[in-house]
Amino acid sequence: MSARIHFTAPGDGPAMDTVDGVHVEKAGADHTGGAYELFEIDLRPLPPMPPRRTPWAKTFYLLEGEMTVEAEGERFRLTPGAALTLPADVAHTFTAEAPGARLLGFATGDRAGRLFRAIVAALDEHPDREELVPTLLSVARANEVEFV
Repeated sequence: MSARIHFTAPGDGPAMDTVDGVHVEKAGADHTGGAYELFEIDLRPLPPMPPRRTPWAKTFYLLEGEMTVEAEGERFRLTPGAALTLPADVAHTFTAEAPGARLLGFATGDRAGRLFRAIVAALDEHPDREELVPTLLSVARANEVEFV
């Protein structure tokens, strides 16, 4: 996979409505030679999910709102302009304060985008939500996300 010039206009990019918010792909791994992905995320103010580990590193850069990230026993409060980088395999969870937060999410490789697309597919398959939790746990495991 080779890197190539890629432009995404404001408001453009594939939007993936997952459980915790809408992730708009601004630069996919296919645009960066597989090095990283960039998402613009509108995070919903929901209770935090259980801590999890992902096999990709990530950086959150907050644009609007406030969010709290807990990682390896430390709590970080992000306000606009703050950035937090988490190495791969660090146990973490996060939540947005009401009314939500808007951020840029950078992730190494292509796995975050694959996870988001798989979550969207699972949500589409289970609109009644009865089997959603086991399905989402299966999607997480298939994408090497480990809940701790």
